[in-house]
Amino acid sequence: MADVKIRVIDAYVFRRTEQGLSFLILKRAKTKIYEHLWQGVAGKIEKDETAWQAAIRELKEETWLTPFKMFTADHVSKFYEAYQDRINLVPVFGIEVNSKKIVLSDEHCDYKWVSFDEAYETLVWRGQKAGISAVNEIVLSGDDRMRWSEIEIANN
Repeated sequence: MADVKIRVIDAYVFRRTEQGLSFLILKRAKTKIYEHLWQGVAGKIEKDETAWQAAIRELKEETWLTPFKMFTADHVSKFYEAYQDRINLVPVFGIEVNSKKIVLSDEHCDYKWVSFDEAYETLVWRGQKAGISAVNEIVLSGDDRMRWSEIEIANN
């Protein structure tokens, strides 16, 4: 039987602009697995770290951005890894930032701030598309889900 493990996170970073929401997508470096794949902020959860703490750490490591607001999206991505015979469940977070200035780590070779539609078309995996869609829909909905799922980040 396959092992179910929560070991990675996905986070979709956005800013509010006069034109609407602008999402950050990052292009993986040639030296990394899935080279040149566009993605949101993603990464492994470290020992003694919660998934949301990993999302904040990965945001800082990959972009040098600091979260303004953060919430849990009402979507969990999933994928199967054949070489480990493992099913991964991937918590998805929305992270609002106030700056567009990025300092890339060596994990990525490029980035761009784009509309939701461009981000959706650029992302290739079904889980990515569902994750960013969930984040976009919660932000634009005007209902209480973002408030209900907000993560307190004042001390991080």
